[in-house]
Amino acid sequence: MIDLFTSVNLLPGDRHNQRLLSYVHPPDWQNPPATGIYDLVVIGAGTAGLVVAAGAAGLEIGLKIALIEKNLMGGDCLNFGCVPSKCLIRSSRVMGELQRAISKKSALRCAYGIEVPGNIKADFGSVMARMRQIRADISHNDSVQRFTDLGIDVFLGAATFTSGHSLVVGDQTLNFKKAVIATGARAAVLTIDGLAEAGFLTNETVFSLTALPDRLAVIGGGPIGCELAQALQRLGTQVTLFHRHSHLLNKEDPEAAAIVQQSLVQDGVEIITDAQLERVELTTMGKQITYQTPAGQKTLTVDEILVGAGRSPNVSGMGLEAIGVNYDARLGVMVNDYLQTSQPHIYAAGDVCMNWKFTHAADAAARIVIKNTLFSPFGLGRSKLSDLVMPWVTYTDPEIAHVGLDEATANRQNIAYKIIKIPLTNVDRAIADGETNGFLKILHQANSDQILGATFVASHAGEMISEITTAIVGKIGLSQLSTVIHPYPTQAEAIKKAADAYRRTLLTPNSRRLLKGLSKLA
Repeated sequence: MIDLFTSVNLLPGDRHNQRLLSYVHPPDWQNPPATGIYDLVVIGAGTAGLVVAAGAAGLEIGLKIALIEKNLMGGDCLNFGCVPSKCLIRSSRVMGELQRAISKKSALRCAYGIEVPGNIKADFGSVMARMRQIRADISHNDSVQRFTDLGIDVFLGAATFTSGHSLVVGDQTLNFKKAVIATGARAAVLTIDGLAEAGFLTNETVFSLTALPDRLAVIGGGPIGCELAQALQRLGTQVTLFHRHSHLLNKEDPEAAAIVQQSLVQDGVEIITDAQLERVELTTMGKQITYQTPAGQKTLTVDEILVGAGRSPNVSGMGLEAIGVNYDARLGVMVNDYLQTSQPHIYAAGDVCMNWKFTHAADAAARIVIKNTLFSPFGLGRSKLSDLVMPWVTYTDPEIAHVGLDEATANRQNIAYKIIKIPLTNVDRAIADGETNGFLKILHQANSDQILGATFVASHAGEMISEITTAIVGKIGLSQLSTVIHPYPTQAEAIKKAADAYRRTLLTPNSRRLLKGLSKLA
């Protein structure tokens, strides 16, 4: 049993992980007999695969469906991504509030007027036990039993294509009409001398920690690296964050990224930018990292290293070459706008084929696949990946939420735009919450109220970006958005303020003079 926990990166083997495993990879599971021809075979039981399988089964039209997973049902999102990381981040936010209260003592005693002792310390073991319990509580939604109850044949094991319409799992051959590849992605492997020998953590192993290392190096200043660096720093480790670019979160709005970077610095994270890591060596003092910056060569010794620098698609070992499904080891399975591979009856969805490596993107892609595999043959139209309006959130504190175009993209595409920016210092609820370190920035078309994109930086930006996403999808302009009543006081009132700011731009000097004259007549 311990070997099973180790092989699927679910340590420790406590009651919470035992319960999780009983749902997502039952140790005593026996695959069903593969009989007949499956209408649809889905490879991978992460978000994309689960949504495709459940959605197809939920049509209740008698489809014969197989779902194949070689590791854990629920994929990264449940086991090594969204769920455990947000549990960790929640605990770290509590610590962040307490730490701010301690560090901002003033004539008002301390931040928020609440006295906090100066020896606050997180119990990391309890933090991780809470995470494991919540993960296990949620896991029944992705369980083998649930999908079996939906009438789906669930196979645990690796799938290998043997022809364009057949594959093997274990000692069984499954024949199918259509297939969906939804095998996801994993942490990218870095070619740094000595790193493999010294050992390192990834998102698949960091959540198995029961004790916090005193000194931690995080490699990668993207969303994963920044989220975990901040969370683990607040929970008690000293984090050094290495990033090869000049500032963190270099794919985000530069102003937004700067706010998050400063927040990490205030939390105590040491950030080393423009860093090129050369080698790692095991010493009696720990893991010594040698790196280059514009200031020259330096070394740092830590207890543990966490790699969070990008994702690599899971494309190997499936026999894709043999059946003519085109893929790239870095980019993943190649698909068209309808999510078809080079074999039109085989589709792909999720991290294995998309630049958007988010759970909600995988869910949206899965819905496209359901429509295009099951409905389009009957003349009901096909959906396109390019039609999606995709928001995303980086769950640092404050969060960065974004949807649509940013300034750099609009400039590259020669799209004329204007910007409305509302600092949170102008939002009453943000002032009351002591959370004024952020802003809402909306891009709209020049000479039009059509919203092109938005970036929100706020403690709960992810909860507010959906209103703007809805406006873009529904083609609701800023003029109409200004008529929406927002409860007072909320931080989402920033959206109302931005819409009102646009309306004020419509008042020309002539219209102002006219209104002024009319007001005198009244």
